[in-house]
Amino acid sequence: MQRPLTPHPIGVLHTPWNTPSECPRNGRKPEVPPVCEAHVAAEFAPGLDGLEGFSHLILLYWLDRARPAEMVFTPPFDDRPRGLFATRAPHRPNPIGLSVVAFDGFAAAGVLRVRYLDCVNGTPLLDIKPYLRTTDCEPEATMGWLTPRAG
Repeated sequence: MQRPLTPHPIGVLHTPWNTPSECPRNGRKPEVPPVCEAHVAAEFAPGLDGLEGFSHLILLYWLDRARPAEMVFTPPFDDRPRGLFATRAPHRPNPIGLSVVAFDGFAAAGVLRVRYLDCVNGTPLLDIKPYLRTTDCEPEATMGWLTPRAG
């Protein structure tokens, strides 16, 4: 049976940022990232069983405050237009955000403490997956137009 394409948030993310412009790019600034929280709704909390011992998680979330998608635009740190899908810009046809976050354990039942998040306070959480270095890391991956130029 095919399931309909309808996102169902499993919780909400709490961060210190109130607007998209305040969010750190890819969650990697400032040097000491603030601890954020992922509040998981009670009906989904049993799904957190077994997360203890993972150092990192992948969080998927709905960028509900992103502006409409532009298929071609000039990224803020580049001097030429790029196709949307060659960037990590938040304004997408389906504004799904993804962050690899450090998992600092549970603040309370159903509340995860995480670092390196890059979304505004109140962002709907869609999914949580454990980060697996054997699967999620590709040491030979190349970065296309983002590769530093020899200068």
